[in-house]
Amino acid sequence: MATLLRKPPCLIFVLLAVASSMQPCIHVAASVPCYFIFGDSMVDSGNNNRLSTSAKVNYPPYGIDFPAGPTGRFTNGKTLADIITELLGLKDYIQPFATATESEMMNGVNYASGSSGIRDEAGSNLGTHVGFNQQLNNHQVTISSLTKTLNDSTSAHLNQCLYTVGIGSNDYINDYFLPCSATSTQYTPDEFAGVLIDHYSKQIRTLHDAGARKIALFGLGAIGCTPNSIVLFGKNGKCAENITGAVRLFNGRLKSLVDQLNKELTDSKVIYINSMGTLGGNPTKLGFKVFNSSCCQVNNVGLCNPSSTACPNRNEFIFWDSFHPTEAMNKITAERAFHAADPSDAYPFGISQLVA
Repeated sequence: MATLLRKPPCLIFVLLAVASSMQPCIHVAASVPCYFIFGDSMVDSGNNNRLSTSAKVNYPPYGIDFPAGPTGRFTNGKTLADIITELLGLKDYIQPFATATESEMMNGVNYASGSSGIRDEAGSNLGTHVGFNQQLNNHQVTISSLTKTLNDSTSAHLNQCLYTVGIGSNDYINDYFLPCSATSTQYTPDEFAGVLIDHYSKQIRTLHDAGARKIALFGLGAIGCTPNSIVLFGKNGKCAENITGAVRLFNGRLKSLVDQLNKELTDSKVIYINSMGTLGGNPTKLGFKVFNSSCCQVNNVGLCNPSSTACPNRNEFIFWDSFHPTEAMNKITAERAFHAADPSDAYPFGISQLVA
């Protein structure tokens, strides 16, 4: 039976995730030669497994529906990035930077780290993590490795790759809305969104300078509607409006940043992915029946208890633990990001058109 969190005296929680070397079942030609993934626990594929942090989940019941079991993904099965990898037609799932070999780097690298944020201080309450700035540094290490094989054609190779970035949730969950943090006293929600976007803008330009030409930026999801946020900040079992309002301010500025980047970086294309879509609509139409509680029994930091029993009807749950979506939810988000069948799914178009 799913459980919810009780409010601790001074602790807030993470958005995490895990990875594997198993091959997806793909029968289409790859639309790109490589895929580079930056972000937090939503797409982390094992980079946190060896770090000193509470933001790691390389134990069951995580991975209960993944062929390789608990690899570090913070869900029951595939992450959002795994499903996008399949939709791209790539042969193998993208390996985490922590363990990727030089040959595997040719197909791309996953740099994502649970509890990381746009700013380095985000998520530090949970222990060691790889923030976005360090992820960008790790990408330079990858480029140096690729150059040994590709020589002068390295830039041409990178220009063809897909780059996705999904980060910023921990700047709110594990910084701005952290009970013990002074950040919220320094900035109003609108000011903080501006601070984050200023940082983010410089970081994306750094990624462009390193060779990225096809970039998809994921907006923040409905973090005010997670089981954790509902318990700690919601009223009458509803989403936390203060968090939802702050997320909308950030996403609005991020969408404007996409316009600015496309105007300035004329040799590239940058798109915005609306990650709020599913929970903003009517999830029951998609087959979900449980919206505000987790599929697994959670501990005091909102993660599944080790070796605990998960719910059998996982396709009916939106949330796996107190923060992270189930594979069923990840599939819907990935499909919308990739195909953008509805104009509100992505701006100015979806990933499939970006890589076409």
